[in-house]
Amino acid sequence: MVREFDFLVLGGGVAGLTFALEASKNGRVGVLTKRGRAEGNTVYAQGGIAAVLSPDDSFEKHHEDTMIAGAGLNHRDIVDITVREGPERLKELVAFGADFNRRENGEFDLTREGGHSKRRIVHAGDITGREVQRALLAACDETGKIDFFEETTAIDLILDRTPGPTKGRCLGCYVLRDDGSIDTFLGKVTVLATGGAGKVYLYTSNPDVATGDGVAMAYRAGAKIANMEFYQFHPTCLFHPEAKNFLISEALRGEGGRLRVKSTGERFMKRYDERQELAPRDIVARAIDSEIKRTGDECVHLDMTHLGKSYLVERFPNIYATCREFGIDMAVQPIPVVPAAHFMCGGVVTDAFGRTSVPGLFAIGEVSCTGLHGANRLASNSLLEGLVFGHRAVDVCAQEVKSIGVQKRDVREWDSGNAVTSDERVVVSQNWEEIRRLMWNYVGIVRTGKRLDRARRRLDMLRDEIRQYYWDTQVTRDVVELRNIADVAFLIVECASRRKESRGLHYTLDFPASDDAHWLHDTVVQREL
Repeated sequence: MVREFDFLVLGGGVAGLTFALEASKNGRVGVLTKRGRAEGNTVYAQGGIAAVLSPDDSFEKHHEDTMIAGAGLNHRDIVDITVREGPERLKELVAFGADFNRRENGEFDLTREGGHSKRRIVHAGDITGREVQRALLAACDETGKIDFFEETTAIDLILDRTPGPTKGRCLGCYVLRDDGSIDTFLGKVTVLATGGAGKVYLYTSNPDVATGDGVAMAYRAGAKIANMEFYQFHPTCLFHPEAKNFLISEALRGEGGRLRVKSTGERFMKRYDERQELAPRDIVARAIDSEIKRTGDECVHLDMTHLGKSYLVERFPNIYATCREFGIDMAVQPIPVVPAAHFMCGGVVTDAFGRTSVPGLFAIGEVSCTGLHGANRLASNSLLEGLVFGHRAVDVCAQEVKSIGVQKRDVREWDSGNAVTSDERVVVSQNWEEIRRLMWNYVGIVRTGKRLDRARRRLDMLRDEIRQYYWDTQVTRDVVELRNIADVAFLIVECASRRKESRGLHYTLDFPASDDAHWLHDTVVQREL
């Protein structure tokens, strides 16, 4: 079946929904979500949205904090756009019905997180992402112009192969439905809002949908990909044998949480940074990793006990309740935490309006690489990025849709060829486990050239095996995701191998110092078609 839209959006998080909502004023919008329409990284975001709203804050200070956290690799123009347009996008979100914590005088209850010099984080308790998702979905439903397709997995982008001026333009994508059928979805413009790729690592704060689909598809379509070596590891995920992917928000340290060695109770951050627990995430994650290796402990402790139960329950109700479910009362005992893969600072290269190097293809949110984050994302700049660039991309996309007008597109529907149903599912499970484990062990928080070389050799073999399996068997969601995490793993290793220095999230023992003279630029990879 062929389905056609003016705007085809892959992903239903903050960036995709912001775009869809605004784009619906200019045409018909189709939004594809891999699971339910509320499932993705956005809904799990705990911290908040960074925006300059206080009289003792300024755009210049937010700009400086972002540049410092990003180790100077950020694109200054993009940072300036983001911090200046952020407050207006936040006001629009409130107008859509988003309900954030306020003080008795009606002003936002601003909090602070690591790397921020001022209190500028707007939040809805510790479930900010859930509230943002709720408000945007409700607003989208009111338009009557947005069609949602749940349980749909994009397989590959469709490029125009006909000779002429439109050759190479993205026309849409092939999509696997939950009943096993494969449909052709076409859009006058196609927008990637597929989020991150945390599942490429063994331990991650991300949900199961985060398999790097957008980056992998864009790379295979010939788009430029940049800065994949900068994968952010959140310093504090709950360490418990029965807990899966539960994040312990940055805001706990922003409100006075103290990191301690598990076996001794000693505070250790003062040995690594003068800002201690309020240092940026890359520094804190490396410090925790170093302490775990030094002591042999399996985790460190985040101590909130000095803040009192009533405050903790009011400020962090979801985190408090979840920890209690696992037998941890954070009011009277420290929380065991470890770092985990959290946010992809690189991605598909775009300009300030979401344009990629492939005509007709746009990318917004975590899947994109605008240059905002540089070598390390500043806390709570992620939801902000989705709001700002989801909005900015619309006008340019609307112009393209209008210029294309009514156009006949002759696209071949999916052909399974001689593919057969696989009776060797172990191939998928084994390779999935091996990729994630080798990425954790060889391409994690601390790297070396030898580890990267080992990872590359294994990945070369695994990608060949996966590629053959993909073409020989009927497509399933597991196979699509396996193929994508293998490609994303390759891109991370490739970018990390090229950068001969340590900067931000990329720390290598072979080149422990930063080198502005030679490496103050993006690492760009592009597949030749």
